[in-house]
Amino acid sequence: MNPTDLSPPFDRVLTGIEDTLLEKGFSFLQADVTRPLLEHEGLTDWQGFAESWNHLGLDRYMADGGRYRRRRYATFAVSGDTITRKKHQPHYQSRDYNLLNGGIERWFPAVTDAIATHPAMTAAIRTISRIANALTPPTEKPPVWHVEVHQFRIEARPGNEGHPTPEGLHRDGVDWVLVLMVARHNVEQGVTTIHGMRKEPLGSFTLTNPLDAAIVDDHRVYHGVTAVQPVDPSQPAYRDVLVVTLRHE
Repeated sequence: MNPTDLSPPFDRVLTGIEDTLLEKGFSFLQADVTRPLLEHEGLTDWQGFAESWNHLGLDRYMADGGRYRRRRYATFAVSGDTITRKKHQPHYQSRDYNLLNGGIERWFPAVTDAIATHPAMTAAIRTISRIANALTPPTEKPPVWHVEVHQFRIEARPGNEGHPTPEGLHRDGVDWVLVLMVARHNVEQGVTTIHGMRKEPLGSFTLTNPLDAAIVDDHRVYHGVTAVQPVDPSQPAYRDVLVVTLRHE
């Protein structure tokens, strides 16, 4: 879809998303909304981007002993329309935010250069940055956002379900979170749940189709995803997502 074909116009679509985030602290976007937003920011070659999830490295830091998560990781500095990749670095979360796997530096395989600069990646980063800039009060808006991107594949096998959020209901310790569905193959469940600061349930939905998305205000809500199981135990089963987080530099 060409961005000029948006109905309602692009700015009204963004305003509606921002209003929902202000009201609820989260927004669930189906692919027919997300795709034109990303195309407005330059999305092309989605299939080439999605194929890169077949080349992730095993996450060897799972404190639950699981070997069901594959991933790549990269960090960026974003200022206005300028996206600058940072030197590869470890991912770190305090145990306040990740009791299971936090408290240590975790060195994951790096996102490849081709994917870090891919039009789908830059479109995702620009879209969530645009929303973050619109919703962050001027006195709190950083000149540069620290952006982390994670390519995740969660695999499920017979008798060994895959856990998209093994730490359970959580916050990420950032400002904003974008979760973008890349692919679901032969899996069921994987329901996203959103809870308020007193852990009261606020909503739930399932990222089902490529380009379905969730945006979360990490200061206001907790989020989690239920485990996935294979539909056909004889076939590979996995859930692929891109996660983009923004926080103050």
